[in-house]
Amino acid sequence: MQTNRSLTIALLRARECLMADFRPLLASHGFTEQQWRVLRILIEAEAIDATSLAEYSCILAPSLTRIIKNLESRGLLQRGVSKDDARKLVLTPTDLAIEVSNKVNPETAKVFQKIEDRFGSQKTEILLDMLQELCKSNKPKRK
Repeated sequence: MQTNRSLTIALLRARECLMADFRPLLASHGFTEQQWRVLRILIEAEAIDATSLAEYSCILAPSLTRIIKNLESRGLLQRGVSKDDARKLVLTPTDLAIEVSNKVNPETAKVFQKIEDRFGSQKTEILLDMLQELCKSNKPKRK
């Protein structure tokens, strides 16, 4: 099969292999993988506008809108207005979000460690570097 050597399909398959270890863990805490991705980025950023959050989380705006509503209804994020531009929505994590993250992160770290143990830390670092390089080299140049 030619798809065995397709980069795009190989990346999708690799993602699915990795997420198979994470989905049950996240579900046990009441999160989908997309919700958790948004929450992690939100906590890391401390405050972020919705457009940037969509870009960093690789989630389309309509889906992100639903996720934001869900996380807000659960008390995990707050909406605000940018100090620089009142038209911009700024999202911040709540104390509850940080508390939940502190509970879930050690469990996800164990899954990452198992993956790294299987694959090797050197290969993991090389793969991460290569994927970052691939993304940088594939970004369209802005005029």
